[in-house]
Amino acid sequence: MIVDDEVFAVLMAIVIVSCAIAIAMTIPRKTEPFSAIGVLNEMGKIGDYPRTVVSGSPLKLNVFIDNHEGKATAFMVLVKLGSRGNIPSNTTPLSSAPIWNYTIVLNDGGNITIPVELNLSGEGKNIAIVFELWEFNSSRWVYTGRWCHLYVNLTRGPYG
Repeated sequence: MIVDDEVFAVLMAIVIVSCAIAIAMTIPRKTEPFSAIGVLNEMGKIGDYPRTVVSGSPLKLNVFIDNHEGKATAFMVLVKLGSRGNIPSNTTPLSSAPIWNYTIVLNDGGNITIPVELNLSGEGKNIAIVFELWEFNSSRWVYTGRWCHLYVNLTRGPYG
C-alpha cells in the first residue's frame, strides 16, 4: 500500500503532536512555594465577624494556617492590635507588642484551624485585630509578609 504525501504529512503531524504532549506531561512541574493565613469567625467560617466587642468579654475567633512550602515548616501566629492606618505591610510587621501567639509545625500540604480567645480592654473605634504569620528559618523567626486583620469597635460593658 502506497501512502500519498498528504496522508503521510497528517500522520507525521499526529506523531509530533503526540510526542510533544507526552513530553510535556512527563516533565515535572515546579510549583511556587507558599503559605497562607486567614481569620475565621467563632464557627470557623469566613464572614459574619463581630463588629462590636465589649471590653473584658471574650472574643472568640479562629485562625487558619495552610502550608505549601514544599517542606515541613514551623509557623508562629502573632496577634497584635492596631488601628486604621496602623496595620502591617507585606514587608514590615506591626510594631505593637503581641497579645496572643501560637506556634506549630505543619507538614507540606498541611493546614490547621486554631481557636483564638482574646480579652480586649479599653474602648475605641476601628481597632484592628491583626494576625501575622511568621516562620522559622533554621536560626530565627522571620515575618512572612502574610497577615490579615479584623476591625472592631471596643465598648465598655454595662458595669465598666
